[in-house]
Amino acid sequence: MDIAEVARQSGVPASTLRFYEEKGLISSIGRQGLRRVFSSNILERLALIALGRSAGFSLDEIARMIGAKGNPTIDRDLLTNKANELDKTIQKLTAMRDDLRYAAVCFAPSYVERPKFRCLRKE
Repeated sequence: MDIAEVARQSGVPASTLRFYEEKGLISSIGRQGLRRVFSSNILERLALIALGRSAGFSLDEIARMIGAKGNPTIDRDLLTNKANELDKTIQKLTAMRDDLRYAAVCFAPSYVERPKFRCLRKE
């Protein structure tokens, strides 16, 4: 599959594909004229990279985990730490969401007079 087709099917720009290849995240299997050609599993590899990016991993961390030549080396401690970070983020976002919903339905004269927020102020 040439680079244009990979870009079309994956939604990843060709410039990003070239950058990923430079970083060792993906590799082409040759060229067709001036265009890079990739193996059929490139879309799965790009999906793994996208998953890692959306979870907050750096490209270097992803490269180490998916391994050169498609031989993965899973860093279980790194995955556990990232899962713990995500748990903390979820807790913060959940609290923020709940506070926004509370503020939307509470009709106290001012924000600081709302019972829930009074305890948050330092007096």
